[in-house]
Amino acid sequence: MARLIGYARVSTRVQDTDRQVQDLLTAGVRRDDLYVDQGVSGAQARRPQFDRALEALHEGDTLVVTTLDRLGRSTASMLALADTLRTQSINLRVLNLGGGNVDTGTPMGSMVFTVMAALSQMELEIKRERVTDSNTKRRAAGMDLGGRRETFSDSQVSNARRLIDQGQPASHVARDLGMSRATLYRRINNLEAREWLATHPVPTPLPLEDVAEPGPSVPVSAPHSDARPMT
Repeated sequence: MARLIGYARVSTRVQDTDRQVQDLLTAGVRRDDLYVDQGVSGAQARRPQFDRALEALHEGDTLVVTTLDRLGRSTASMLALADTLRTQSINLRVLNLGGGNVDTGTPMGSMVFTVMAALSQMELEIKRERVTDSNTKRRAAGMDLGGRRETFSDSQVSNARRLIDQGQPASHVARDLGMSRATLYRRINNLEAREWLATHPVPTPLPLEDVAEPGPSVPVSAPHSDARPMT
């Protein structure tokens, strides 16, 4: 019996796949046939759950994804995948491609997939070109290029510290927050340092006392000698 094999992916651990999973379930994919990669970029060659999804496919099955970019970042890789599946009599179904549902099991769906794959890569290249051009102009003008902003509050870091104190592995807590273990410990240390300064104010230095200026020095005369000079 032909099955629907669903695949979902997000690039960072901060993101969630709830919307993708719900769309796949609505499309008829069984929860047992869902494969999800968390914190994996589409540009990476190896995606563990994606590889498992491909291994689960058999002749007559259909691989279902919500959007085209869940499959990869380049037109060549996406078309190669579609061609590989086609040679194995496996269909590819994209739920939100071009505003509709595209199934490569039909001639029209195959054609639309090819066109949209090319347009998807072109859009990505245009975005990259715009970002590069903007950074070049800002750098030439001596402007700040920005960077990653603080995304975690002191309360979140404090809660993470509490979880670690309660025995949870620091690596697991850091992973749930989307940061490395070293970064988490650095943030905890910074928080503790600020907390210590808040409870141990630096004492205000006392004003220096006025010191009287010394008076004029009195020359010291040589002592008189009672001895008479010898004649």
